[in-house]
Amino acid sequence: MSTPLISILIPAYNAECWICDTIRSALAQTWPRKEIIIVDDGSRDQTFALAQEFASQNVLVVTQENQGAAAARNRGLALSQGDYIQWLDADDLLDPHKIANQMAAADRSESRRTLLSAAWGRFYYRVGKANFVPTSLWSDLLPVEWLMAKMGQNLHMPPATWLVSREISEAAGPWDARLSLDDDGEYFCRVILASDGIRFVPDAKVFYRASGWGSLSTMDDSEEKLKSKFLSMELHIGYIRSLEDSERVRASCLKYLQRRFLRFYPEHVVLVKQLQQIAASLGGCLETPQFSGKYSWIQKLFGWAAARTARRSYNRMKSGVARFYDGMLLGIESLGSRAKRVRGSTIKVA
Repeated sequence: MSTPLISILIPAYNAECWICDTIRSALAQTWPRKEIIIVDDGSRDQTFALAQEFASQNVLVVTQENQGAAAARNRGLALSQGDYIQWLDADDLLDPHKIANQMAAADRSESRRTLLSAAWGRFYYRVGKANFVPTSLWSDLLPVEWLMAKMGQNLHMPPATWLVSREISEAAGPWDARLSLDDDGEYFCRVILASDGIRFVPDAKVFYRASGWGSLSTMDDSEEKLKSKFLSMELHIGYIRSLEDSERVRASCLKYLQRRFLRFYPEHVVLVKQLQQIAASLGGCLETPQFSGKYSWIQKLFGWAAARTARRSYNRMKSGVARFYDGMLLGIESLGSRAKRVRGSTIKVA
């Protein structure tokens, strides 16, 4: 049998800071047969121009008017020819052996409907300092067990962790372009539903960049994002209940709703009412969200909106400080490496 072709699909929007490193990590894959497709979704910076520098027989770079991440991913999928699909966001990185290690696991599997996942670590700038924190999703699981753990324990796997066979991709269908937030969570629920189980490959690794509060995945109070989040939540619950509509599944769904209820409560009356109706269909109800610690007195004195804004501002500040510190250390390390090279060159010349 011929070596399977892997399609590495990279949607990109205003990613000029990261896109070159991301493409290099795709090119560095030790798997011998691959195609790389970069879809620029109408970026306003130099993303498209930088990506074009990598264009070759095996690297296709296309651009389109800005239509959103889901549309860009669907364009890449439509152009791909691979036997397996590797999704890769424009700011994330793959370990050089990521695909090869997962394909080794695929060779040991008896089914092309086995879905392959990988370990992932979060980082800011220094890849070597990526923090890999195992969760209960880091194991071989049946689809319903995986979804229960994700929803009940508030866990996730970034898109790049997956290696998806063409058979599963076609069964799952396209990305849902209605979703501007959590489109990846909804899509991979369908991918998991189309699989016969998840095989976790611990030696396959992904580096997931914490890209900051300006990213698409950042949750705010915009009506578009809240409606997208609500729709994704509603679909999640429908998907898992289509596999198993048991008491334990409904309990996981209620936990899933409760953790996210604060995003909507109390201002978004229509969505709050709809969430309560979904909870009732699960045999439960959503409790009034409670702030803890320093935010509880802000809630009592100034209301829900003020407490939520205070918590969000604090988290942004904390994340910003950590990002700045990591970037500063990267700069210091780069200066040190440059100085060593200069000293080495001077010694050789002397």
